[in-house]
Amino acid sequence: MQKTLADWQQLASQVQLPTQSFINGNYVNALSGKTFATVNPATGQVLAQIAACDSEDADLAVASARQVFNKGTWSKAAPIQRKKALIKFAALIEAHLDELALLETLDVGKPISDSCAVDIRGAARCIAWYGEAIDKRHDELLPTERGSLAMVTREPVGVVAAIVPWNFPLLMTAWKIAPALAAGNSVILKPSEKSPLTALRIAELAVQAGIPEGVLNVLSGYGHTVGKALALHMDVDCAAFTGSTRTGRQILQYSGQSNLKRVWLECGGKSPNIVFADCPDLDKAAAASAFAIFYNQGEMCSAGSRLLVEASIKEELLAKIQQIGESMFPRNPLDPETKMGAIVDDIQLKSVLGYIEAGKEAGANVFMGGKQVLTETGGYFVEPTIFDSVKQSMKIAQEEIFGPVLSVLTFENAEEAINIANDTIYGLAAGLWTRDINKAHNTAKAIRAGTVWVNCYDEGDLTSPFGGYKQSGNGRDKSIHALEKYEELKTTWIKLGNS
Repeated sequence: MQKTLADWQQLASQVQLPTQSFINGNYVNALSGKTFATVNPATGQVLAQIAACDSEDADLAVASARQVFNKGTWSKAAPIQRKKALIKFAALIEAHLDELALLETLDVGKPISDSCAVDIRGAARCIAWYGEAIDKRHDELLPTERGSLAMVTREPVGVVAAIVPWNFPLLMTAWKIAPALAAGNSVILKPSEKSPLTALRIAELAVQAGIPEGVLNVLSGYGHTVGKALALHMDVDCAAFTGSTRTGRQILQYSGQSNLKRVWLECGGKSPNIVFADCPDLDKAAAASAFAIFYNQGEMCSAGSRLLVEASIKEELLAKIQQIGESMFPRNPLDPETKMGAIVDDIQLKSVLGYIEAGKEAGANVFMGGKQVLTETGGYFVEPTIFDSVKQSMKIAQEEIFGPVLSVLTFENAEEAINIANDTIYGLAAGLWTRDINKAHNTAKAIRAGTVWVNCYDEGDLTSPFGGYKQSGNGRDKSIHALEKYEELKTTWIKLGNS
């Protein structure tokens, strides 16, 4: 039976919140003894004081990860052994669905129904998928001259630092750690200081699943302290990051300042969603357009934050999106009927409201929303917002807002739509809607983005890679391609002698 708001509130009053970091199989305080507060975005109240790790904690975690990697209990384990452990890890996450979903919603303010259906179940599916993939990967035997044998073998890269964002904390964690663990690496996970709870909780589940102690470590703390320490560490072989483009640039610099560790970045976006007048289903396009920007409070790197609509259908399309947006007015995230929750914290709230004011000052028209709401709760809520009469030069059309704010621009033909779509520093994703297969193909080819959805938005599964062009980064999460980020290729050439 589906849980009610009262049920979730009762569970929230009883849930135990993890507060310590996890190093070498044990929960530990930061060596400095320092902590930081994690806050419930729906109330503005402090949930818990979390261990604030720094460089000395990073040194301990890296040493633990390196020791177990060199020992080979995971890195050299038989593929079937790693497979069984990852599949059991996924099953344990699924078994703790309610607890983990509750931690996620309390920590970041997303609707509990989304935490259950998308974030936690999605994380479990991801880990199980990579577990199943482990014994499906093969090394290569190369064509050589007679008397020689050449092999290419895939080996784990070593110690991986995975730095994940706060908008999908556990799901993004799974996208990073699952392929890294599947390849045989040791991993140090650094969750955002805004959302540490689920990462800290699953560390214990990993050990219960049979992943050796020291293979998965979790360091809570700030990006400019422990995150920086990991990115600069001389014994970290790879840094995988999802977050802002600004921070991604810093991590690249830290790699150059240290050991040239390989760096994989999945950064920001300002994704265009293009609706042509010959859209095959305007109702479907409207629903997808609303979902693309209002889902998860607009806190998505792939959000369809720029709606490019052919001028002749703009009025009709916006009316449909408005109707859907009004049904997504934010409510208590613990209510299973809620479709939009709270912005993650007061800093992000002020940023989103600042962009809304910037849009007004630039002359854009507030077609819908534009205000902070539910202030009596003490939480951080913004209503679904649509700006019309937006020019591409405006701040709200160029910069990533990371909130439920849609900028609407018009075009007259495909060439103009493509020019507007590509006029951005980002290139993460895009959508387009047309019944003309030639227009769909040519437009998709012309858009500089890592993923282009046609007659849909934000579709796909674990078989398809996700990542961007330009300043959206070079990362490729999901799919078999993600394993390649965490592997070294070694060529062994053997001279067999006369034959």
